[in-house]
Formats: sequence, C-alpha cells, structure tokens
Amino acid sequence: VAGIGILVNGVTAWLFASGRKGDLNVKGAFLHMAADAAVSAGVVVAGLLIAMTGWRWLDPVTSLVIAAAVVWSTWGLLRDSVRMSLAAVPSGIDPGAVRAHLQNLAGVTAVHDLHIWPMSTTEVALTSHLVMPGGADDAFLMQAAHELKDRFAIAHVTLQVETSEATACALVPDGVV
Repeated sequence: VAGIGILVNGVTAWLFASGRKGDLNVKGAFLHMAADAAVSAGVVVAGLLIAMTGWRWLDPVTSLVIAAAVVWSTWGLLRDSVRMSLAAVPSGIDPGAVRAHLQNLAGVTAVHDLHIWPMSTTEVALTSHLVMPGGADDAFLMQAAHELKDRFAIAHVTLQVETSEATACALVPDGVV
C-alpha cells in the first residue's frame, strides 16, 4: 500500500511542481504531496529494513527523520503565509526600488503613503500618493500602472495625485512620509 502511495503522491506532486513558484496555494499542494510521497517511501524502506534486520527502533527513527524533513521543507511556506496574512510587502518586491521608480516618474516631486501588499497568492496591490505640481492625466496614470506591472509584477495600482506639498494628504502624521 505504501508503494502505491509513493506512486500516486509522487505523480501528483510532479503535476503541481511547475506552478509552485508563482502561487502559494500550489506550493502548499506540491509540498503536501511530496511529503506524502516521502512518508510512503520512508514506510517502505523502514519496513524492508525491519523485516531484514529485526531492528524495530528503525520505525520511530524513520518517523522522526520524516517529520524533520517535512518541517524543514515547509518552513518557507509558513513564512510566506504569515507574511501574506500580515499584508507585508511580498518577498520578491523591493519597496525602496518601487519608491525610487515612482519618484523618478516625469513630473513627480515627492512620494508618500506608499503601501504594497499581497491581495492573493498571485496578485499584488499598491497605493501611493504622488506630489505633481503640474497634475497628471489618465495617460500618465495608465503608463505608471503598466510600468509597475512590468517591472515589479504589481497588477493592482491606485495612485493619488496631489498638486502641492502644502496640501498633500492632510492625514499624514507629523514626520511620516
């Protein structure tokens, strides 16, 4: 039965393997199936060794080794899940580089209230206030959104344009930009 488990779980893990880097849910499914295949392989190997040697202590040692391997392999998944639940900036995005990109857009004199967070396992959102004394039109906003998507994989962009530092976002606490 464990041999069949290796085959079924191994094939299922293989099917999930290609999508595991871009989607946290697929990564979780892949790791689950791969861990189940490893557990089945551990059962087969331990069973054969116990049958050949009579060393019954191999059963709990195999269980501990498998448990350690599962914890080690899923640590990154846990970390990424916690980061997502806390709405932290996704690990592949450098907020400093995003801020610098926005600051360097034509007509932008200041950037504040920059927020970047995951909306799901595959989508990232951004909101920011841009101070632009000359204002901005829809073409500027669309171009900025396309650039953020192409350069940083940020697909949902909301930009607020303010025309004066003096009237820029009255809700910003003192000293925070």
